[in-house]
Amino acid sequence: MNIIINGESKKFPEKINLTMLLKELSLEGKVMAAAVNMEIVKQNNWDKCILNDGDKLELLDFVGGG
Repeated sequence: MNIIINGESKKFPEKINLTMLLKELSLEGKVMAAAVNMEIVKQNNWDKCILNDGDKLELLDFVGGG
């Protein structure tokens, strides 16, 4: 299965949910927002969000600055 993450193509062996993908990429606790195919997915729905081949995923982390 191929998923585009922040513009970069990554392969995964099977369908996974958003939470599992973040664990696989060691990003759990670091990502503040996620969008699948341009639709925001609330954090409390990440376990229910099953990713499919060809999905485009945007992962965002908010950084303070000034």
